[in-house]
Amino acid sequence: MSKIQKAVIPAAGLGTRFLPATKATPKEMLPVVDKPAIQYVVEEAAAAGLNDVLMITGRNKRALEDHFDRNYELESALTRKGDDERLVRVQESSDLATMHYVRQGDPKGLGHAVLCAEPHVGAEPFAVLLGDDLIDPRDPLLARMTEIQEREGGSVVALMEVAPEQIHLYGCAAVESTPEGDVVRVTGLVEKPEPGDAPSNLAVIGRYVLDPAVFGVLRDTEPGRGGEIQLTDALQQLAADEKLGGPVHGVVFRGRRYDTGDRGDYLRAIVRLASEREDLGPDFRTWLRDFVATEL
Repeated sequence: MSKIQKAVIPAAGLGTRFLPATKATPKEMLPVVDKPAIQYVVEEAAAAGLNDVLMITGRNKRALEDHFDRNYELESALTRKGDDERLVRVQESSDLATMHYVRQGDPKGLGHAVLCAEPHVGAEPFAVLLGDDLIDPRDPLLARMTEIQEREGGSVVALMEVAPEQIHLYGCAAVESTPEGDVVRVTGLVEKPEPGDAPSNLAVIGRYVLDPAVFGVLRDTEPGRGGEIQLTDALQQLAADEKLGGPVHGVVFRGRRYDTGDRGDYLRAIVRLASEREDLGPDFRTWLRDFVATEL
């Protein structure tokens, strides 16, 4: 099978849940401790060996391109100050991967955003990483998914067990077990089912490794839930008919995931990540314990 080298990151959303902060600032640039959320996602792709990254953007997303570009004026100022530590941190984002950008134009859903990547991806398998899901680098999910895709072909989705009452917030997979405990065969997918209609409690989270056959399916996929072209609907077709583009497997992820698409979970992600930092954690945990004990 082809070695996967390309990652696609849809980043055209308006970020309405974080207004007014996202009125002029892309939601992907909101800081998680001291790095924008999108940088964690690109770092994950690069760590899995995907050094060719295409970002699907929209209007008012110029800050994303600027962040992953060189800032020679800032670098020169830090060099003159002898501030080597901050210089290295500033340069990290521009050295992560070869970055490409294309505008989605019409906001027609995740499936349409993925379809916008076809001219860049071509006939190769590729990964899709959603920016709202941050995966802890100590729990490498993407590398496992590319391993399964390169061995089995077809497409691979990331799955996570959720409480039954939460399944309506996600795409949900019907699955069959395999000899590998963390790998299942996906037989069907339903976008945001009612709890009583869900085929399992396995939710699709924001990581995919896709066969390029998905492009042909997406072109013929009618708008679904919310009037948008749903990637879940295309994957459902691939799972139902392997002749279209091979099987669909799922990797059941049991590691650490941080959801930055919800305001409460965004705050919890910052607290968790800051608490674990060697440079910030000791003082921050002490303050946090005192705050909880005295204020709450």
